[in-house]
Amino acid sequence: MCLIPCSFLAVDLSLVRFITTELTRGYFLEHNEAKYTERRERVYTCLRIPKELEKLMTFGFFLCLDAFLYVFTLLPLRVILALLRLLTLPCCGLSGSRLLQPAQVCDVLKGFIMVLCYSMMSYVDYAMMYHLIRGQSVIKLYIIYNMLEVADRLFSSFGQDILDALYWTATEPKEKKRAHIGVIPHFLMAVLYVFLHAILIMVQATTLNVAFNSHNKSLLTIMMSNNVTAVTKFTNYILLLIVCLRNMEQFSWNPDHLWVLFPDVVMVIASEVAVDVVKHAFITKFNDISADVYGEYRASLAFDLVSSRQKNAYTDYSDSVSRRMGFIPLPLALLLIRVVTSSVKIQGSLSFMCVLLFYLGMITLKVLNSIVLLGTSCVFVKEAKMEEKLFDPPPSVVSSQPTADKGGIPLASDNPPPANMAETSVPTIPKSDSDTFLTTPDEDDDKIINANTGLEGDGLEHRTPKKDLLEIDRFTICGNRID
Repeated sequence: MCLIPCSFLAVDLSLVRFITTELTRGYFLEHNEAKYTERRERVYTCLRIPKELEKLMTFGFFLCLDAFLYVFTLLPLRVILALLRLLTLPCCGLSGSRLLQPAQVCDVLKGFIMVLCYSMMSYVDYAMMYHLIRGQSVIKLYIIYNMLEVADRLFSSFGQDILDALYWTATEPKEKKRAHIGVIPHFLMAVLYVFLHAILIMVQATTLNVAFNSHNKSLLTIMMSNNVTAVTKFTNYILLLIVCLRNMEQFSWNPDHLWVLFPDVVMVIASEVAVDVVKHAFITKFNDISADVYGEYRASLAFDLVSSRQKNAYTDYSDSVSRRMGFIPLPLALLLIRVVTSSVKIQGSLSFMCVLLFYLGMITLKVLNSIVLLGTSCVFVKEAKMEEKLFDPPPSVVSSQPTADKGGIPLASDNPPPANMAETSVPTIPKSDSDTFLTTPDEDDDKIINANTGLEGDGLEHRTPKKDLLEIDRFTICGNRID
């Protein structure tokens, strides 16, 4: 008779018990309900990204279109009216009044910048640039295009500051102490900037044209799918228009060649939309951002549009879009004018009539687009509960109010606050003078969680408080970075 050792029996029973436990053990997800709820919300956020993103992109696209059309339609008319006022006002004997209003001075400066830069662009040889870039290898084209995109963002970041410095220097009240180098140096810097930025965009369009005419269509898709913003998407569409104009000119405006270009254009646009959705889905996931932030950004852009239409507005609408979104229409418009004038030959009275009808059509499109955008923006502002902020004084008036040295608490003033404003004990967050803004109230979710779990001061409080939307930098909203 064979006897089984006790040690072997114990081991065998332990192994059986372990296997039985592994097969029958259970767990309860509700013990960590907050974690799994958060994971589910992340999935829902990714599913909401395409809709919310395209709503924001569409609104931002039409904002850029409105500012872009302004350069071709209303700006020339405003410059003509300002010049007529400049010529006729001294003849009327009104020597005590200002010759031009500040807005008219800015319009005249924009017009002079466009005229000078266009005359300088006429000396740039597009054909030589095309053949120079065409001789590069495929990998070099991809690197060149990426470098041009980075340079374009740097130019946009610094360019609006140059233009704002020129506008303020030209319209600054004379009674103030002079603290600048003069209008002419600022004007020359602005002309140089617009010219160099237009050259940069021309090289970008030429590189894209080379990719269009090459046999490697995958390079075209990769080059055009690097954008994440509405500004870059609008710029790419203008570049596509320039490429189509140049190609149609080379084929003597043969309509059949347009259908050859059409599949590539559709492929580029479709790839842009797909890549944008994927990129923003990962951005929101890894940064723990809710899909509602796109609605807040859209409300911020709408607030800028509505506030620029106010009687006490301190900036032009196109300049407001440039500061908020990083879109400067002057260099891009200058390049498009240069390409159109070199590609399309106008001869005869019928051609001039076509140009006039096209110009009237652009004015009609601009007016309709502005009306629709203004009405839509009013709806967005009302939904975000920002109406009261529209009646606030300009930032210069707000910043001039006395404040205490400690704590940033405003001192008592002669003008009491409105009676309908509720008093609160929440400390005031300091706001910048350039971008003062109102946002929807934050929920006290973190406080409730900390009170229920007793984890105050633990890792749950590492999140930084939400900023007011108008305090966000101009490149954060639909611009060139997402913090």
